[in-house]
Amino acid sequence: MNFRRGPREEPEINLIPFIDVLLVVLIFLMLTTTYTRFSELQITLPVADADKPLARPKEIVVSVTADGLYAIDRKPVDGRQVENLAAALAAAARGLEDPIVIVTADASAAHQSVINVMDAARRAQLPKLTFATQTAAGAAAVGR
Repeated sequence: MNFRRGPREEPEINLIPFIDVLLVVLIFLMLTTTYTRFSELQITLPVADADKPLARPKEIVVSVTADGLYAIDRKPVDGRQVENLAAALAAAARGLEDPIVIVTADASAAHQSVINVMDAARRAQLPKLTFATQTAAGAAAVGR
């Protein structure tokens, strides 16, 4: 018995059967897939009209400047006392049904100024409050 190995033969890789299988799969996909020029999705895109003024009848905008001055709907409020602010808020809320008070404060405004607005809204019986911030340039334009 001869247990010695002879010289090893290099394995042969034949790619032709692999290419044949790929072509069959490609032909199958081409025949079974349907292609359409237009899709059937109906999309309604939103439209905007910049010419219309923004109507928010139930909002009262209270602006607080960095100096602690107040303006309600771009009208300055006399004094910095909470009583004056509450009276001005009550006057602005007359005739509005369930108004929302929006407090826009300068980023460098004192926290006490915003707390005064909250207290004035409570005194004027306006429970709905929301807050926003603005830049110093925007507050300067409101305070004029």
